Amino acid sequence: MRATILVRPKQGILDPQGQAVHDSLRHLGFAVDEARIGRVVDLEVAASDASEARAEVQRMCEQLLANPLIESYEIEFRGQV
Repeated sequence: MRATILVRPKQGILDPQGQAVHDSLRHLGFAVDEARIGRVVDLEVAASDASEARAEVQRMCEQLLANPLIESYEIEFRGQV
């Protein structure tokens, strides 16, 4: 099963890259209120069912892919789930 994980800084956490993008877009004349920079992780998960796949990916996020103190994450499955 294919999983896509979006990891980004939690609200209230300093995001210097997001601030730089925000400032640059405003300087170019774009009306933006906020910019947050995150990352996308695509995985092919070997799991027998949807609930097992979700639990496995959540463990991956909590142990390696995201820092739960300062980052939030969203998981999306494509295909069989």
